[in-house]
Parts: sequence; structure tokens; C-alpha cells
Amino acid sequence: MGFEKVSFTNSQGKQLAARLELPNNQAAHSYAIFAHCFTCNKNFSAVRNISRALVNKGIAVLRFDFTGLGESEGDFEETNFSSNVTDLIDAANFLEANYKAPSLLIGHSLGGAAVIFAASELESVLAVATVGAPSSPAHVQHLFKSNVAEINATGKAKVNIGGRDFTIKKDFIDDIESKPMQDILKNMRKPFLVIHSPQDTIVGIENAQELYHYAHHPKSFVSIDKADHLLMNNEDSTYVGNVIAGWAERYLDIPKRQELKTAHQVAVSIGNEGFTSEIVSGKHLLIADEPVSFGGNDFGPSPYDYVSSGLGACTAMTLRMYATRKKWDLQKVIVHVDHGKEHAPDSENISTVKKIDTFKRKIELFGILDDTQRKRLLEIADKCPVHKTLESEAIIITELV
Repeated sequence: MGFEKVSFTNSQGKQLAARLELPNNQAAHSYAIFAHCFTCNKNFSAVRNISRALVNKGIAVLRFDFTGLGESEGDFEETNFSSNVTDLIDAANFLEANYKAPSLLIGHSLGGAAVIFAASELESVLAVATVGAPSSPAHVQHLFKSNVAEINATGKAKVNIGGRDFTIKKDFIDDIESKPMQDILKNMRKPFLVIHSPQDTIVGIENAQELYHYAHHPKSFVSIDKADHLLMNNEDSTYVGNVIAGWAERYLDIPKRQELKTAHQVAVSIGNEGFTSEIVSGKHLLIADEPVSFGGNDFGPSPYDYVSSGLGACTAMTLRMYATRKKWDLQKVIVHVDHGKEHAPDSENISTVKKIDTFKRKIELFGILDDTQRKRLLEIADKCPVHKTLESEAIIITELV
């Protein structure tokens, strides 16, 4: 999973720190924004796992710290639910101006409530997913219910949430109490996914029931049994990410890939931009590219990487076949290969001699093997078919069709 550390300026002039997760093997076909839970930040482990699952499906994910949290500028006590929604809209505007407008919003806990409100103001958003979200922003008051009287009396109070101190102002309470979630949901009219755990002790499962009830179809509900509110179990957050990615594919504008067909052993196709190439070999689909330093996108191995891979794979298979036939205790083989161009070892005047392709191969053998067996396996490595092909002369016949 690749990423870019980015920042954007919100409507209040504050710099918000963000991280844009990008697919490793393709250009992102869609962009999503992830809104984290109340007082959390963009680096929360569950957020990373969910983002990773989406990125693996070609969906780039922007996750950022709300004003006053994490690495973002601003004072948390000057923020409220409405400012969080505004931060989300500013994040969407940043994506639209610099990458592509977001088509998917995802929110965890109070962030789930925020994405519902933001979605109603963002035309580009085609689908909305919430995880452990409350059916009303006012639900968050239970986190500091013992301080509500002080806040109402003095205008603010320092509260402890998750082991950290935050200052909450009366404006925050007034703001969350004024947000009509039911009306927003009824008017949202966008595909909606509700994910919730029956064992959530922070935001009860009845909140999911209410969200589902007030939303219009198409709407879906997924129960993540035995998960806690913060999805501390990596398996739970990864599952949630996979569910969201699979569900969203039905609603996002994903370009259909033209299937590359061939009657030959291998076919390679490249478009009119960059070096990213699609390879078809039998029923297998591969990607080749060049590194960014060479002008590529680094979405796949380079052509020479594939040559080195072929040598390494053939070497490992040859050793496996030989050891099996001999009934030797070879448990595992790892072949490391490097490719470069070097002068031949016996070159007298290297300034005038052409460099030749050189493959350096290092082999790790695992198992109970004596010195004689290890020496023999080293000799057998040179007998792999790809090794012989690379050392021999080859004929390449090319024609236009």
C-alpha cells in the first residue's frame, strides 16, 4: 500500500494533516474519505486496516486529523460537530482539486454521523458507509455525562476521554443537540451501509437499527459479532474493510477492463500513457511497469525484474524436483537474484569492452543436508532451463500482424 503525506487548508484557515493511501498495482479508480471516531486520529489501527482493504480494491483513501486533533492545527475546544462536517467537505474539495472528487464516505463512531451530514452536501459521493455510528450526534454526550452540568453552568469543562483530557464547551453540546439526523437520513437518498457490533458497549446496537430504519433503500446492514467498538481486533477491522470494498463496488463508477485475449503463450498490452503494461499468460493476469525514477508508476515489476523472477523461480523448481527425486531433506529454497550490466571478468581494457548482462544468484537451502548434498544442489542450480536459455544464443522473430 503506497501513501502520500498531504495537508489541506480548511475553511477556517487551519492546516489539517492527512494521509492518502494509494493502490500499489494500479491507478485508483475511486477515492474515499475516512472520518475517524470522536477524539481519535488518522493513525488509529482500525482505520489503517480498513483503508488497506479498500486500497487493495483500487480505492484510494484519504484519512485526516480533524481540527485540533493529531497533527492538525487548531484548538479542539473551539470545534464542534458542525466544524467536523465542514472539515469533511473541505477534505472532499481538496481531493477534487488535486486528485479526484470522492465517491465514497466512510465514518467510524461519531465520524459515521459526520459523513451522513457531509454526504448530503457532496454531489460526487455515491455511497456512504458507517461503522459503530450513533443514530444522533448527541449520543456522544454519554462520554462526558458527569461533566454536562458543569459545562452548562460554566460554559466549559475539562473532561477525560480514553485517558486523555479535552476541553468541551457548551457550544459543542448545543451543536450536537440541534442536529436532526432523522431528517438528514430521509433526504440523503444514497446507497447506505450500516456496520455494527451487537456487543458494542459504547454505541449500542439500537443505534444501527434506527439508522437503518430512517434511511431509504438501497440500504444494507452487516453485524460484526463479538467485535468491540474500536475494532481492536485486526481481524475485525480487516473484515469491515473487505465488506465495505465489496459492497461499494456495486455503486462506484469503476471502469470496465477490456479483457486481453490471445492464442499465444503470452500477450502484453500498453495504453497511450506511461509504461504500465498488462500481461496475460494463460489464465494469469500480471502487471509490468517501470519505477517512478524512470518515469513509470511502479505498479508492477519491471521487464528485467520478470527476467530475474523467471531465473529465480526456475532455479527453485529445479532444486525442488531434484531433491524430491533423490529423497533428500530439502524443506525450503529461497533464491535471491540481482541483475545488472558488468564488464566480463577477463576483460583486459574495460574502457573499450562492452558490458554484459550479469545475474547474481544467491540460494538459501533449508533442511538437514550434508556438505556433499549442498554442493550438488549448487551444481544443479546451473542446470535449470531458464539458466541455460540466458547463457545461450536466442533467436527472436518479429512480425506485424
